[in-house]
Amino acid sequence: MKILKKEVVWQGKYLRIVLLYYEDSQGNIRQWEAVERVNCNGIVIVIPVTKDKEFVFIRQFRPILGGYVIEFPAGLNDRKESLLEVAKRELIEETGLFSDEIVFLAEGPVSSGLSSEILTVFIAKNVREAPEDVRKSYPPDESENIEVLKIPVNEIFEKLNELRTQGNYLDLKIFGFLELAKSFID
Repeated sequence: MKILKKEVVWQGKYLRIVLLYYEDSQGNIRQWEAVERVNCNGIVIVIPVTKDKEFVFIRQFRPILGGYVIEFPAGLNDRKESLLEVAKRELIEETGLFSDEIVFLAEGPVSSGLSSEILTVFIAKNVREAPEDVRKSYPPDESENIEVLKIPVNEIFEKLNELRTQGNYLDLKIFGFLELAKSFID
């Protein structure tokens, strides 16, 4: 199987819609609609954990869903930073917290049937309030209105279910990331 041709159907600031022509295993020429990221070198998610074993989530309005989503802090690598630098920046921008212990956790495609996005996940251990001067250096994005939620590890599933029944969406990736992260916390 191989890609024969790619047509750009539309392109915006961060996304491009493409039509892929490929040859399948029987020699048939097929088409596939897909989305590619542009103007960024990856996407990062940070799983913050406090010294008291609380996971830190964010709740923010997502226009595409017309509602609020519970998720981990995340962002695009659109400033020519390393992925670790993006993780540190997004943690401060979205939560006002920082950590001296940010560790790589996993990497892979987000939605392999739709998008070329590769997501890199870090765990931030022993997060704490960032000093005022640090928070001023990393202000939140003006389009984001984020609520920070700290949930003790032994209450996570109960609290997430409560948030869901209140009408919030839950980013399904958080469940797998929670399981991965548990092995990194003491």
